[in-house]
Amino acid sequence: MSSYALFDDAGKFLAGRVMSEADASVQIELDSGKRVKVKTANVLLRFAKPEPAALIAAAQSQAAEIDLEMAWEFAPEGEFGFAALARDYFSANAGPEQQAAMLFRLFEAPHYFRRAGKGQFRKAPEEIVKAALLAIERKAQQAALVEQWAGELADGRCPAPVREQLFRILFKPDKNGPEYKAVVEAARRTQRAPLDLLQAAGAIDSPYQFHWRRFLFEQFPRGTGFPPLAAPAVKDELPLAPVQAFSIDDSQTTEIDDALSVNGLGSGSVIFGVHIAAPGLAIAPDSPLDKVARERLSTVYLPGWKLTMLPDEVVQACTLDEGRDCPALSVYFTLDEASLAVLKAETRIERVPIAMNLRHDQLDEVITEASLTGDAVADYPFAPELAFAFRLARQLKAQREVVRGKPENFNRPDYSFRLDRDGPDQEPRGDETVRIAERRRGAPLDLIVSEAMILANCHWGGFIAECGVPGIYRSQASMAPGIKVRMGTKPAPHAGMGVPQYTWATSPLRRYVDLVNQWQIIAAARHGRTAALAAPFKPKDATLFSVISSFDAAYTAYNDFQRDIERFWALRWLQQNTVSELDAAVLKDGLVRADALPLVFKALGCESLARGTHVRVRITGIDLLTLDLHASLATRLDDAAPVEVAADEGDDEAAAAAPLHLAIDLGDAPAEAAAAAPTADGNATAVPAGPAAAG
Repeated sequence: MSSYALFDDAGKFLAGRVMSEADASVQIELDSGKRVKVKTANVLLRFAKPEPAALIAAAQSQAAEIDLEMAWEFAPEGEFGFAALARDYFSANAGPEQQAAMLFRLFEAPHYFRRAGKGQFRKAPEEIVKAALLAIERKAQQAALVEQWAGELADGRCPAPVREQLFRILFKPDKNGPEYKAVVEAARRTQRAPLDLLQAAGAIDSPYQFHWRRFLFEQFPRGTGFPPLAAPAVKDELPLAPVQAFSIDDSQTTEIDDALSVNGLGSGSVIFGVHIAAPGLAIAPDSPLDKVARERLSTVYLPGWKLTMLPDEVVQACTLDEGRDCPALSVYFTLDEASLAVLKAETRIERVPIAMNLRHDQLDEVITEASLTGDAVADYPFAPELAFAFRLARQLKAQREVVRGKPENFNRPDYSFRLDRDGPDQEPRGDETVRIAERRRGAPLDLIVSEAMILANCHWGGFIAECGVPGIYRSQASMAPGIKVRMGTKPAPHAGMGVPQYTWATSPLRRYVDLVNQWQIIAAARHGRTAALAAPFKPKDATLFSVISSFDAAYTAYNDFQRDIERFWALRWLQQNTVSELDAAVLKDGLVRADALPLVFKALGCESLARGTHVRVRITGIDLLTLDLHASLATRLDDAAPVEVAADEGDDEAAAAAPLHLAIDLGDAPAEAAAAAPTADGNATAVPAGPAAAG
């Protein structure tokens, strides 16, 4: 009679005919005809019948019927063999099929039985068994939930738990969570992209709220409210500056950081003052308010709304409102009135009388180059002072352009967005009527402010360096393509600005870097060459590098969101005005930029056209959720004026035309950050770049 053996092959049970035996091994022939050499210790069961394949089939069938709880009860407390337990469970005459069935069942139930090797087992402790059974039950319940939710999603209904976890599922998923598994399973069944699936199931009822809530989920997971912190008072007795200062901002601006003054006109020596709000006099480093500002790092701007870096009470206490004597950090430049050469500069900590808040949107059409140069009537406040400031700004710009090696080209406009709604304190819903207005970069008032801020930031960067005080600088080694602006703690030239060093210190109510630099400048103003000992941040202070890293990441995320939400409103404008065609300029690889809207998008048929070609494109689709604009070439506008497009202009803007990236199926692939910084405020937001954003 033939002899058969069942053996363990690395956790897999096989059986075959015994061909020969040695002291420590057995040669076994499998049903396939293959012969294997098996260690004697791995042979678990010998039998004469049935044949191997029949035994394994019968054992697997009977194993499924073994009651594990009962088998656990029958099992002895010590170590035991599977054959002995089979005889206790089935009968004393348990045959090979039943013994093999018990082996298979014990092997697949480690929560009941611990493997001791060589066909030996031990009972798991009762508390382990109970815990394992609970885990198995939970897993079964989760599987049932996944099945139920996947079915509902496939049928076009979104379960509440999935809706509540929407942004986590799409962008930061827990891949073991039932909500994520349900979406993946439903997407597999329906052969639909997860975003399409969820939108069809009603999980996303407002594209605008989707973008807004996603941003809050990623950047403000603990909410946007401030802790109850009182606005601290400035304790220093500050001298009153002998000036009448004026600011230049948009009407909706509440965080007025900067103001200007001009004294001594007609005397041959003019004192030009740049006055910056001084929260650094009231907020102490490492104070609760500092921690709030450091967590936010910047004000977030979007059309019709903003999230300020500081609580409103603090902003209102520090902002340079007209009719007030405001604590300020000032720098005065004494200039030769004829040549505009800087004779000396002095930084002061003082109270500055703010005579008036001038507003861009009310005066841009009034304060023109003609009125500032005497070619037209200048019927507005501070006309002589603004005329001098404009003359100075043009000379400063020209001097920087000599260093840059080429002129700054403002051939692309900024845009302001305004929403028609009930009140400025009402958060946008996304269905408001949007109004988009063009503002040409380099307009006289813009130029006055930007050049004044560049002058102050450049001077203060050198001032603190001379005093041995570290700061946070922005530098650019050259203007060659691919050379980015970097932040560091040592002064270095900024090729793009055309200055020997450059800090951000003129927006301390809106940017944390500016607040940090203001503390350092205050120390330098008070202590001069010994300021390094008194400054909050010492040379090689690791905190400064931490601030740079955190600020860079947050500012990039905020700028990306501002760009995306402005793209949303530009697309909404197209829908609201039923625009079917747009004039545009070709960038590269089929990308085009609209002539009169802040939109970059791909247009089919433009792939082979030369950079700068002027075209008219036909809009074929708009998706407010992915922010896609679909278009195709309608006609070339060859008779139009030539369009100037910089060689690398399309590179940084390609991200703006990219579809929404989801972690659920594409992985996290953040688009390249826009280089521009937000400057506008409240109901109006602009898309600035370059020196116009310097303040």
